[in-house]
Amino acid sequence: MDAFISSFTAVAVAEIGDKTQLLSLFLAARFRARGAIVAGILVATLLNHAASAWLGVWVAQFIPHGWHNMLLGGSFIAVALWLLIPDKDDSEDNGMLRYGAFAASCMLFFLAEIGDKTQIATVILAASFEQAVWWVIVGTTLGMLAANVPVVYAGSWLMQKISLKWARWSACTLFIVLGIYIICSDQLAALS
Repeated sequence: MDAFISSFTAVAVAEIGDKTQLLSLFLAARFRARGAIVAGILVATLLNHAASAWLGVWVAQFIPHGWHNMLLGGSFIAVALWLLIPDKDDSEDNGMLRYGAFAASCMLFFLAEIGDKTQIATVILAASFEQAVWWVIVGTTLGMLAANVPVVYAGSWLMQKISLKWARWSACTLFIVLGIYIICSDQLAALS
């Protein structure tokens, strides 16, 4: 259950102000079929994060045991600093829009997630929780939906109420704390 909670929280927080959240806002402005947009986000996220999680499990086998927590914690700190760089909405008019809300959402979301912070976080989380990879996939997918579904349904109003600068700094702090905790977890366990 730790894998699910960590994955859900990390992705839901990291997604605030992310380019895929801006993409959700763009899609909601283009299409009235909110359910089709959400279904496209769900399918794209499941496919992208499942591939990312399995990559994380594969990579974890090559990391020497004593280095695992240092690399993992360092990765969380690197993602934390990356969160401070605002994303831009690069979803200008595009040929994919002609395929409708579901197909456009699915294709654009899948492509936008490639190399994104939340995809990297999924790889890192799967490497950390390699025995619970399915919980990582479920957690990251639901975290993505938790951050994007409200934008699809109430995007303009929501974006006016939430300070993206505050959200980025909060997410950065959370990832730094998680990174430090992971790095120090062996020492904390030894003290117990």
